[in-house]
Amino acid sequence: MPRSVALSGASGLLGSALRPALTTAGWQVRPLVRRAPHPGEVRWDPAAGTLDAAALAGVNAAVHLAGESIAEGRWTEAKKAAIRSSRILGTRLLSESLARLPQRPEVLVSASAIGIYGERGDALLNEDSLLGSDFLAEVGKEWEAATAPAADAGIRVVHLRLGIILARDGGALPRMVRPFLLGAGGPIGSGRQWMSWIALDDAVRVVLEVLQNPEARGPFNAVAPEPVRNADFAARLGEVLHRPALIPVPAFALRLLFGEMADAALLSSQRVLPARLGALGFEFRHPTLLGALGAVLAR
Repeated sequence: MPRSVALSGASGLLGSALRPALTTAGWQVRPLVRRAPHPGEVRWDPAAGTLDAAALAGVNAAVHLAGESIAEGRWTEAKKAAIRSSRILGTRLLSESLARLPQRPEVLVSASAIGIYGERGDALLNEDSLLGSDFLAEVGKEWEAATAPAADAGIRVVHLRLGIILARDGGALPRMVRPFLLGAGGPIGSGRQWMSWIALDDAVRVVLEVLQNPEARGPFNAVAPEPVRNADFAARLGEVLHRPALIPVPAFALRLLFGEMADAALLSSQRVLPARLGALGFEFRHPTLLGALGAVLAR
């Protein structure tokens, strides 16, 4: 019988790429859905605190990727509450449900983010670095802590601290590409802030690695080994698109448009290295930004 994995966020950027990769690797995927489930799916509603635990019976693993987008519009108090609750309530509900199963799964891979380190300037960050104290860092800490019921029940828990995922048809990259195609591309703010990124297919491979490797436990930075300054990112993107990268977006304009979100998600600096993936011997297909952008944006 194929091994089975429960998957939340299956329709998101990473989840939609991960699902066929799991199937190819021999896993039977049971997506968690909020609508009426089809056969093989698991009904859940994190806001209401409900999950059909009977439909999880026999799963060998779980991958939890669901969560409200942080980069859509201004952060009102309602938006910030949704960012927090969508991560913490869903993670806690899934962790508690897995912990109560008569036959518990071996592993839970739960999404997190490098925002947990906060604004750190030029500091090199690995999984042992101190965590931040701003809004996204506090959310990240609560998000990871919400897996405690699973860990306490003896389930191997991996926290996947994701960087910016580079994909042709989703996530942040298409929004970055648009101004370049109009001849108006350039760095954001000062351009000195560090960006830690990962190509989508490498992000999928990281999930498969930590899911199937019994040595993987705790936090893993899911980022490529070449973080770059924002100005260098803009230059490499312009090079791949054959467009200039000369028109900066002023920080004050971003703050006028997006408020707190501009500083936390667009102007903050996190220079993150995948130290623990390196210790596992994981090899990136796209370790350099120029190669990754060329592969992702190739027609």
